[in-house]
Amino acid sequence: MRQLQLPAFEFTEEQKEFRKEVRSFLQAEQQKGTFDTHADSWLSAYSEEFSKKLGAKGWIGITFPKKYGGHARSSIDRYIITEELLAFGAPVASHWFADRQSGPLLLKFGTEEQKEFFIPKIVKGECYFSIGLSEPNSGSDLASLKTTAEKVDGGWIVNGMKTWTSGAHHSHYMITLCRTSPQDPKNRHGGMSQLIIDLKSDGVTIRPIQFLTGEHHFNEVFLENVFVPDNRVVGEVGNGWAQGLTELAFERSGPERILSTFPLLEEAIRLLKEKEDHRGLMEAAKLVSRMWSLRNMSIGIAALLEEKKDVNLAAALVKDLGNSFEQHVAEVIRLLLPAMPRKHAEDEYARLLAESILHGPGFTIRGGTTEILRGIVGKGVISA
Repeated sequence: MRQLQLPAFEFTEEQKEFRKEVRSFLQAEQQKGTFDTHADSWLSAYSEEFSKKLGAKGWIGITFPKKYGGHARSSIDRYIITEELLAFGAPVASHWFADRQSGPLLLKFGTEEQKEFFIPKIVKGECYFSIGLSEPNSGSDLASLKTTAEKVDGGWIVNGMKTWTSGAHHSHYMITLCRTSPQDPKNRHGGMSQLIIDLKSDGVTIRPIQFLTGEHHFNEVFLENVFVPDNRVVGEVGNGWAQGLTELAFERSGPERILSTFPLLEEAIRLLKEKEDHRGLMEAAKLVSRMWSLRNMSIGIAALLEEKKDVNLAAALVKDLGNSFEQHVAEVIRLLLPAMPRKHAEDEYARLLAESILHGPGFTIRGGTTEILRGIVGKGVISA
């Protein structure tokens, strides 16, 4: 049976100073009223202006090569930026997917033309991507997807539908997994490809899927005879499944799978200290210790990414544990500090509690359901 080992990691003095720089910037922006703190901000808090500010600081695509506008810095430096942004609940949803996975995907599999066209725009915080994976009848069983791309002169004609597409109403492009050849019963994962679809193209219709709160970040995306030129195919035709797995490793391994409800936890600890509620602080301390363990695991994955190692199994495990923790935070805190959760409350605690509770069910679904993740872990551990 395979052992899963994640390296222990300690930040250097230089990295600690960099964290102070990022934190000082965010504190200053918050004091100026640039943004309000939100739970789950990486998925639901949009601000093109703030994304462009981060781009101007060089904090989007910080690991990308300098020749495309990046800074060729380490995965650990990116981890520091990500952690601070999430802790402040900053509005980062606009550029999040482009920075986290679309950019790295293009750098690994894209053509030189694609890299030169897209990456500098991503780095500036001016180009946003969505991920076209799930379909109405192909959720966890993604290999059964029905969206097709038919080869025509100079490109492809795409027909189908994607759902639960985060940020499609804000994004410029969607990297879409579709079937470019008929499904082979003996190889369900073959015949799929990734295409970059311009979301302003003729034949693209985006319809919102609203929360009960009225919030909108999920969408249905309908594709009706959408033309995609040949130069917008990512990697090899037919290799979309393998490329998509690489992309999911970037998606599942970051601190956003641990810190979605951190702003609520931090505000709760502040209130418990004010009340001198020692029993409540002891319960909160249990949450903090659990978060600290998960954080060390997540940092270990960042260190493995820096070494270009495979993190698929570790990322699945940390995402499962992290998402369960995020939900648990809201469940524990609401009992320690009873309040009427209200989405638009002036009281920050009541607002963060509402956001954490209402967003919580999605934590263990998005990016791979708990059941699928545990299957990945189980197969990976036993088969090795």
